[in-house]
Amino acid sequence: MTIALLDINDSNLQLWSGDTHLQSPGYALLQERQYSFGTSARAAARLQPRDINTRYWWQMSTEALQPALGPARHTGDLVHAHLQDLHQQAGSPGELLLAVSGSMQRNQLALLLGIMQQCPFDAVGMVNRSVALASLYGGGGRLFHLEVQLHQAVIAELEESNGKVELQRTVPLPGCGLLQIQERLVEIIATAFIRQTRFDPRRKAATEQQLYDTLPDTLRALAQNNEANLDVNGYQARVNRNELMSAGQRLFDSAPEAMGVLRPDDRIIADPIAGLLPGLAERLPQMEVLATDSIRHALLQHQEQLVQRGQTLSFITALPCLEEKIVPRVEEPTEPAAQQAPLNTATIVTPTHLLQRSLARPLAAIDTALDGDWQLFHSGEGWQLRGSGAAPRVNNSDYRTGQVLACGDTITSDTNGEAVLIKVEQ
Repeated sequence: MTIALLDINDSNLQLWSGDTHLQSPGYALLQERQYSFGTSARAAARLQPRDINTRYWWQMSTEALQPALGPARHTGDLVHAHLQDLHQQAGSPGELLLAVSGSMQRNQLALLLGIMQQCPFDAVGMVNRSVALASLYGGGGRLFHLEVQLHQAVIAELEESNGKVELQRTVPLPGCGLLQIQERLVEIIATAFIRQTRFDPRRKAATEQQLYDTLPDTLRALAQNNEANLDVNGYQARVNRNELMSAGQRLFDSAPEAMGVLRPDDRIIADPIAGLLPGLAERLPQMEVLATDSIRHALLQHQEQLVQRGQTLSFITALPCLEEKIVPRVEEPTEPAAQQAPLNTATIVTPTHLLQRSLARPLAAIDTALDGDWQLFHSGEGWQLRGSGAAPRVNNSDYRTGQVLACGDTITSDTNGEAVLIKVEQ
């Protein structure tokens, strides 16, 4: 039986079951005494604010829900309904392996397992998600994981020794959640609209929702360029990356304080959403942004030892290091070294966009999906590919693990055809 993998972070719950990959932020919307969850609920957050709850994962308990939201008695009921919704969308897998934030309290973990006992699937394992992610990074020393939730951020400190990574402490960062940062971003952008067009997108719920909906693409564009254009209800405004840096100031101050004085060999890994926050990479130069499916790869590799069928589940907070980070592969020479031309890395021009079917998509700080499980990601060397199964072809040749891509490279896949890496000058 295939075990489904559930990553529980309320800013973006992820469930993998076979070829199905679901993403569902922790939003619950009440409509005619029925609940909808995830992206559809988020799209109505500004339109129906009294019918939305975003706190049920963060404040999961059996205390009476205040304010009330339909038939749910407490936040635990909303968690139960969200899990049921994900389970049904995923094709009703029989078993789930869970990755859970270290910010979840012991009584909440117990309640979560109790809720799952009332669901039509079995929870067969539970691991601290920071530990699972950190197991992908060997090398010894301290490792910090920055997790961005809806209502708070969390710093997990981990220590690796003797081939094993173990959780040392978890520090919540109140007021540093995605929702708080989004509100500050919207305030700054709305001010730019007023200054440039005299139009305030926050005056009406519909245009305010449009503004929130444009945020992800705006941040992706600003990850590559200093300025971006926004269009809301026919009005256009231009925002500068530097203008938005103050939105994350509380997180920028709190995260270094929680980590303390960093040593040269300390490392920081961060959830993908953190890679989109203007200014964070400058404040944390040791930070590496995780791939969207990093947790999936870690859980699959550790699955055998994480599964605990037929027994009371324990919350696992230590794992062996996998040390599976992608590194450039050294090819064996096929001809004498004296006859080989030296590699001129200066000729590699770093691309900024992926051109496909006349549409140029900006390459973001987070991964850019290609075909199936394959993605474009930015490593220390540059833009590379990673995934499983049949690899896309680059310039009509098989992609080599660790190969750095440049402007003009053509990526060909069976499903999406050809795409070209290009550089767009601003």
